[in-house]
Amino acid sequence: MIDKYLLTSKQMANFVADGFLRFDELVPAELNRAAHAEMEEGRVQRQSGGTPLDEVWSADSAIGQVFRLPEVQGIIHSLVGPNPLYDHHAVHIVGPNNSSGQIWHADAIIDLRMHFDIQFFYFSHDTPREMGGTMILPGSHFRRVCETDIARYQNFLGQFPFNCKAGTIGVVHHGMWHCAQPNLTDRTRYMFKLRLNPTVRQMCLWNTDDINDSSIPGILSRNHKWYGNDVRLEIVNRIKFWRFLIGDDKFDVGYWLSRLENLPQDVLEAA
Repeated sequence: MIDKYLLTSKQMANFVADGFLRFDELVPAELNRAAHAEMEEGRVQRQSGGTPLDEVWSADSAIGQVFRLPEVQGIIHSLVGPNPLYDHHAVHIVGPNNSSGQIWHADAIIDLRMHFDIQFFYFSHDTPREMGGTMILPGSHFRRVCETDIARYQNFLGQFPFNCKAGTIGVVHHGMWHCAQPNLTDRTRYMFKLRLNPTVRQMCLWNTDDINDSSIPGILSRNHKWYGNDVRLEIVNRIKFWRFLIGDDKFDVGYWLSRLENLPQDVLEAA
């Protein structure tokens, strides 16, 4: 049922390079209204971390229906596989006329695995720029920092605000740097965040028909520019991540990682 909704290799390469994917107006309007009402009224069911996702929400839960949409199931399967575990969720609420933003932070400073969790950002209502939204920093997911180490920064080159129409869903790598933005409107802002853990090895879980697409090396070489000359470090990190995802420890972009693995063992005998 979800096969036609699986991500492509190009989409996965963009996730590797940027640390996120965005799907605009994915959730139908009627379901958005129902999910929004659940959040407003505090009726979103909660479970313990480690509960299978399928067991978290009842059939009549609007939030549950959002994450059971075949399009969303295809995203989940492509990134963390079947039968993922519910880690936690949070309904992020920013009141009206709030001129204060959240500090830049990353959620998973102790998590250094190549295996990765995903976090969904779901916007049930229109979220224009004056309402804030969640700001993320593309390409930051390999920079594992102590949560508040980046709090002194205000703005980054290339930062990306999730300003969107109702029903938009973003999915980010668990290492993504992000922060809530001020809400300068007279309406309350809601964002639903859900973190999921994989239960299978994350290898070729998506539609791999385009696995050899010629654009993938270029995607993996993307320069977000905010990290200056460190783009080479980012490319190496992406190559390692892509190798992990496709199960090929020989994949390279140009000669970036191969040269670092050149460790000759032969010792010449003295003449």
